[in-house]
Amino acid sequence: MSKALLQVSNLSMRFGGLLAVDGVAFDVKGDEVFAIIGPNGAGKTTVFNCVGGFYKPTSGDILMDGKPIHGMPSHKVAREGLVRTFQNVRLFKNLTVLENLLVAQHQHINTNLFSGLFKTPAYRHSEEQALENAAQWLDFMGIREYANREAGNLAYGHQRRLEIARCMITRPRLLMLDEPAAGLNPQEKRDLQQLIDQLRKEFGVAVLLIEHDMSLVMGVSDRIMVMEHGKPITTGVPDEVRADPRVIKAYLGEE
Repeated sequence: MSKALLQVSNLSMRFGGLLAVDGVAFDVKGDEVFAIIGPNGAGKTTVFNCVGGFYKPTSGDILMDGKPIHGMPSHKVAREGLVRTFQNVRLFKNLTVLENLLVAQHQHINTNLFSGLFKTPAYRHSEEQALENAAQWLDFMGIREYANREAGNLAYGHQRRLEIARCMITRPRLLMLDEPAAGLNPQEKRDLQQLIDQLRKEFGVAVLLIEHDMSLVMGVSDRIMVMEHGKPITTGVPDEVRADPRVIKAYLGEE
């Protein structure tokens, strides 16, 4: 595997008297799928929110390709190549599918006032490029026929794919997926597993995943970290994690 793209060390997050995350440490290589699992309340989403810039951690270090990002707001974290989806789909539901993908590219489009007012060649070229990028991702996700439909009127599984496309069109190096299989039917979950594998292999993006669906986690992950009560209890490859008595007790249950 390649070197670590994301490094998290001694991460803690306190909300008043509640220590939600306590001394979490892990790394994500530049070519792997790394999953975080654990029972409800284990601290998984809090870790995600700290890494993604939605929370400022109480202590600890978060490095993206060696650069400190802990405490950065989420939009600056995204500029470093780290983007995320949410457990509840967050699209611009009154905009069309195509418009959602165009809005996501605002950082890459030449949109200064002069260029926009006078429709300069550079502005027109960036607009054309944005449309081409959007069309390519609509094709890749199999949702081009819905390009002019309002995003809020898509089937739920297609909304999930649009949300991932909106992340990928920003050219990330690390894609964070927060329970992407939630609400999907069995076939959609199988398609999602294939999609995650494609994104990693074809676009070279690393994936950091939170998920409760164990068949998806075990099928797509290179390594898995298991959390309980805000702390990691083990990290390893799927077969190691599946057989770990602490995992069976804390997460999968025991007889």
